[in-house]
Amino acid sequence: MVEQQEASGDAVMTRIGQTAILLHAGDRQEARSRFEALWEELGTQGDPWHRCMAAHYLADAQDDPRDELLWDLRALAAADGRDGGRGGERPSAELHGFRPSLHLGLAADYVKLGRPEAARIHLSRARALSDALTEQGRPALGVREAIGRLEARLAGEPG
Repeated sequence: MVEQQEASGDAVMTRIGQTAILLHAGDRQEARSRFEALWEELGTQGDPWHRCMAAHYLADAQDDPRDELLWDLRALAAADGRDGGRGGERPSAELHGFRPSLHLGLAADYVKLGRPEAARIHLSRARALSDALTEQGRPALGVREAIGRLEARLAGEPG
């Protein structure tokens, strides 16, 4: 039974990855459609990691920055266990390690919406969380660099 659950989880992440490839290749509408179907399929009781990742990528597939913000907020809620879903499927460290990226995404959303103070709040959270990460791998470095770029962009904007 555990092996079936693990295989099922791998299949979901494979679907998320394949759909993300569509998104990055420019097929936003098809990616959005597939991510929405997956979101519905996962439901509120779906694996928090899967819900978080689906919402995170679904945010990137949006044309309207307000919709992008809503999906990024859903991704953070799934990671924090505040979306009514179940917890305990994945190690909390995995979701915790993704939180800097989630706050970075929210900061970028708020920049697009002309809300620099809200962007600074989420950048501050992203910075604090990324500094707490123990991994020194490429993903952590990339997030830290992106945080720095957005901080620099906001440095001259009134808050």
